[in-house]
Amino acid sequence: MKMILQPMKLLLAVVLGYLSLLPSTTSAITQSASQSKPLTTTSSGKQPLRLVLPPLPPGQPPGGRRYGGASRGQCPVPKPGLTALVPLIEQPTSVMNVWGQTTAERPTFWFYTPYVKGSGYPANFVLLDPESNLVYRQDITLPSEPGVMSVSLPASVSPLTTGKQYRWFMNVYCDSQKQQSPVYVEGVIQRVNLKAAIVQQIKQAQPRQQVAIYASNGIWYEALTTVAQLRQKNPQDVTLEQEWQDLLSSIGLGDFASKPLISN
Repeated sequence: MKMILQPMKLLLAVVLGYLSLLPSTTSAITQSASQSKPLTTTSSGKQPLRLVLPPLPPGQPPGGRRYGGASRGQCPVPKPGLTALVPLIEQPTSVMNVWGQTTAERPTFWFYTPYVKGSGYPANFVLLDPESNLVYRQDITLPSEPGVMSVSLPASVSPLTTGKQYRWFMNVYCDSQKQQSPVYVEGVIQRVNLKAAIVQQIKQAQPRQQVAIYASNGIWYEALTTVAQLRQKNPQDVTLEQEWQDLLSSIGLGDFASKPLISN
């Protein structure tokens, strides 16, 4: 009898010891599962379109001004105000850098303007080279309603030099004689070259796919311009509407996605 009981006791001890390990084992499995949760997706199962911010260029911070700020003299104080649709990168020193990259020789710039043609306010766009020499200045006709508008560099402008940083301004004067300081936004744009493999990938991709490629490689201007042009051609496309929302939301400007997209 003793010989039979001893193996049974041993078996019972082994079973109890195994059971005592179950909570910790279950906890470890649960923790591992929680750490490997997939990224949040949209209702369609796709990853939201977002810009991967490139590092700031070395040297002096670009600085800039994404929002038009308070009233200047006779200017009204609309909400939202004049806004540049460009990434805003904050440094630990609290310097706000309005800065983005392009691969285009003559890129397109995007702004939200609350000021309209009927106000009679003069507006202009200015582009300066790294030495503050004038590259391009153009009087701008404001749209007939508040909304998102674009400014493209024409073929008459020399191509942007790769690697150089150019400073741009969008100015709106609230008096016809331009006697007062304008409401303005400013920032810096840098033309870069992508790796040959990525360039080939873009060439082979459809425009919708190109948007994601540009965004994932930090190329803000072409990502935004491409999806904007697609939306203008397909205004009823809800997928493009969502991608426009996602892209603007990725740089903190999701509130502007619902604003009218003005065709020039």
